[in-house]
Amino acid sequence: MLNKKTLQQKHKEMLAHGSALLATNFYNYETLRGILEAASQMKQPIILQLTKSSVDYMGLQIAVKMARAALEEYAVEGWLHLDHSDSYELIVQCLDAGFDSVMIDASEKPISDNISITRKVVELAKQYNANVEAELGYVAKLGQPSDKTGFTEPEEASLFVNETGVDALAVAIGSAHGFYTRAPELDLERLSKIHACTSAALVLHGGSGIPADMLKEAIKRGICKINLATEIKNTFMCELKNSLANNQDIDLRKVFPPAIHAVTKLVKEKLEIVKNAVLLTDSMDDYD
Repeated sequence: MLNKKTLQQKHKEMLAHGSALLATNFYNYETLRGILEAASQMKQPIILQLTKSSVDYMGLQIAVKMARAALEEYAVEGWLHLDHSDSYELIVQCLDAGFDSVMIDASEKPISDNISITRKVVELAKQYNANVEAELGYVAKLGQPSDKTGFTEPEEASLFVNETGVDALAVAIGSAHGFYTRAPELDLERLSKIHACTSAALVLHGGSGIPADMLKEAIKRGICKINLATEIKNTFMCELKNSLANNQDIDLRKVFPPAIHAVTKLVKEKLEIVKNAVLLTDSMDDYD
């Protein structure tokens, strides 16, 4: 079994070095394998994420045991995180099952309610030495309008972190979940201000489709966790559909590998962006 740091410790390490972790959602064995083959080949740590829908699909215990076994098999430093839960009960179940980290998303509620709910989860997670992520501001979810505004205010971020004691904070700076209908524009100046007034690990949701240079700049300005979900699903399904269109084979063991390899290629590209962002930051420090 790998001797790994807690996610809180890893986040502090990321903050100290101006680096970031890639957080990838998985949906079945095939996407999990594709992700971990990439992390293993790149020798990079990874966060594996599950949503309620994925937990319901695979089953909680099966998903957890599969993720743990795969991390050990591929010798990858990794953490298991519950993504976008609005249910305290589900969070309890996931912590009992051994999750390293949970997200409570009460971002659509008034900030006072968001603070109260998040504080309750933080107190619970202390019993498990688990990391807690919350969200402040409006990051459009699938099916929600992406042109609606509700960016995170630096002063509110400072208040929120101080009042809740949360470890990580997903911020609204112009990203959105799902596919972008136009080129994303991140408010990087706002990000810098948020980073300057809070010690929490800052998280960028909606990482799919954001250009590499913009991701690197976001890391430089304080983002230390980047979420990737939509591109994983899309890459896997597009490759699978292509394989099925040109193949009459019914052997799943032959049909799935090209889609697995496509996910590996995608995740390696994203890990390379994170790695290069660290190298860029280090080289700039040489001139300080």
